[in-house]
Amino acid sequence: MRKYTFKTFDAQFPNDDACLEWLKQNRWPNGITCEACQRVTKHYRVTRRPAYACEFCGKMISPMAGTIMEKSSTPLRSWFHAMFLMASTRCGISAKQLERELGVTYKTAWRMFRQIRSMLGENVILEGSSVEVDETYVGGKSMNRHKAFRDGKRGRGAAGKTPVFGMVERKGSIVAKVVPDATASSVLPEIQARVSLKSVVYSDELHSYDRLGRMGYDHRRIHHVSKVYVVGDIHTNTIEGFWSLVKRGINGVYHSVSPEYLQSYVNEYAFRYNRRGQEEPMFQAFLAQVARQAV
Repeated sequence: MRKYTFKTFDAQFPNDDACLEWLKQNRWPNGITCEACQRVTKHYRVTRRPAYACEFCGKMISPMAGTIMEKSSTPLRSWFHAMFLMASTRCGISAKQLERELGVTYKTAWRMFRQIRSMLGENVILEGSSVEVDETYVGGKSMNRHKAFRDGKRGRGAAGKTPVFGMVERKGSIVAKVVPDATASSVLPEIQARVSLKSVVYSDELHSYDRLGRMGYDHRRIHHVSKVYVVGDIHTNTIEGFWSLVKRGINGVYHSVSPEYLQSYVNEYAFRYNRRGQEEPMFQAFLAQVARQAV
């Protein structure tokens, strides 16, 4: 991945005008079609307004309309700076840190945080030859985060914890969803909707996955209850590595996350994971989502 530093950011986006021009160019790379003229026309910047006007009829259009920045009184460069800061760390950044870095109120920083995260959800379909599935629980008191094995079954759903179900291609993309519980009725529809029948599905011994074979999947299991974690190519180490990353980030950076907002945090980690090792800087991937979501 190419290195994208704050110096690079500052040179590319020195002010609001540069940010607005980037939005215009990336939302309408083939030119802006004027609704009144009904054709692509040149648009010129309107003085003292974050808008552009058609050279013929004067009809205005705002690049911020339909984006997470629409109707925001916060400077556009501060929004771009917030995305740069969020994209520059592996485990995320807290709203309190955003407040300090941007010089805004905590209320503003928290709102920006939520808005930026809201655009990171993706509709990913997994078509890799090997897909691991697993569930985890996030939140709750430390003493309840790991329950002992009971009668050959894992203790599931400790009080105060929120279940999250994940599916990951080995050396590929991931999908992670907050679910009501880890029962078959909650996890099997997610697998059916996201995972190709051509994929080999690897899981642990949770009974919720029992029907995968009857659904047409080549299903292989690793029996953690017997303290077996790898047998040849049968394991769930990839998805468990992702869970570790999520929990380290939430516990270390955010300390706690309410169930109401957990999906947006999970989306952020999945978004980063799905772009690991790419040439494009993570900040540019965040920006691309702004233009994509607006369309």
